[in-house]
Amino acid sequence: MGGPSLRQHHAHHAIHEGALSGAIDKTEELEELIQTEGIENARQAADQLLGYWVTRVLSHADAEEEGFYEEMAGEDPDLKLAVVKLTRDHDILRMIVADLVTQLPKSGPTPEMMRLFYSLITVNAIHSREEERLLFEERSK
Repeated sequence: MGGPSLRQHHAHHAIHEGALSGAIDKTEELEELIQTEGIENARQAADQLLGYWVTRVLSHADAEEEGFYEEMAGEDPDLKLAVVKLTRDHDILRMIVADLVTQLPKSGPTPEMMRLFYSLITVNAIHSREEERLLFEERSK
């Protein structure tokens, strides 16, 4: 069902912003390490970045899907459809993370992997914006 922070727009927004900001910082740090230290030295940072996505972002997604979305949608068919779309966003994030988990041990953080890390940031930013708009702002009108 998730904690009370999920149900308060300002707190939920702060969770999104904090997670996204951390992901951006860690991704930029990884890119810098690759350029200055080489791929082998950046492997540990890439592992930590993947761990961050799992523990901060995907765990938040799991919490939202464990009842929060259903609670927010209620019986509104438009919101139920929105929840399906939001859940699909989470699935896309999970697929990208799974691809990274598979690729990282083979080759370390490559340019292709960096594109995947940046795609996580983009998908997550769009998802969070839409989630807040649909579940909080639209409901308050």
